[in-house]
Amino acid sequence: MGQEITFSFELFPPRTPEGWQKLPALVQKLASVRPAFFSVTHGAGGSDQHGTYEAIMQVVEHSGIEAAPHLTCVGSTRDSIAALLQRYREAGVRRIVALRGDLPPDLQPGEAPGEFRYASELVGFIRERHGDHFRLEVAAYPEMHPQGITPAQDFEHFRRKAEAGAHAAITQYFFNADAYFDFVNRCEQAGLSLPVIPGIMPITNFAQLARFSAACGAEIPRWIRLRLEQLQDDKPALLDFGLDVVTQLARTLLDNGAPGLHFYTLNQSEPTLRLWKNLALPMPLAA
Repeated sequence: MGQEITFSFELFPPRTPEGWQKLPALVQKLASVRPAFFSVTHGAGGSDQHGTYEAIMQVVEHSGIEAAPHLTCVGSTRDSIAALLQRYREAGVRRIVALRGDLPPDLQPGEAPGEFRYASELVGFIRERHGDHFRLEVAAYPEMHPQGITPAQDFEHFRRKAEAGAHAAITQYFFNADAYFDFVNRCEQAGLSLPVIPGIMPITNFAQLARFSAACGAEIPRWIRLRLEQLQDDKPALLDFGLDVVTQLARTLLDNGAPGLHFYTLNQSEPTLRLWKNLALPMPLAA
């Protein structure tokens, strides 16, 4: 309702020296279309928080665009999270994506994965320590979290994050627009007013997409899966088909009131910028 439409890009800390060398050019290419912010992920269990910090600093240095670290609390103490928040604050960070993070695979039932059990507790802790200094995004799962028990319980976890002080939510990627609109309707019915930004991901590799989707609970509709299987040995045709699918999805979302898009770039500029151009989104520097 009159709210600003925002577009943002997600990166991950490179895993190789070559990846770090390529990061500045990647950031500059993506920054040419002036997204609202970059978010930077980390490894499972917070194993890559140092890499997250270094990538955040490179984004700011090479783009001048706001950068938001993903901050997970699983396996962490209040002191370690407090120290990390202070480090980000001193570095000029004003936005954080607050997440629980992946549970360790060897965690036994009933065991506590650290001093924070849920992302809602992390959101509350950040608000308690830093007030409104940080803008906080949290995760949303229109098709339910892969470790969720029931849709109702899963939505209750989201409601707690929102009511703990989240400013906005970013969804897991999906290919079914109805799942997103149903989730937004449930938010409205629950009296939650925070924007829910759809996460979208360009399709560039069928095997990779199938692997990611199995891990995160994103459903690949049967007709899309079958076409991708058919095209997996014809890279140009697969890219064109994937571009058409995600373009139509994104247009449907925006045309029906989505407050923006969050692009999962997988540290590749061309698929995301191709999609950006296909959608005729703002291109201030004629990228």
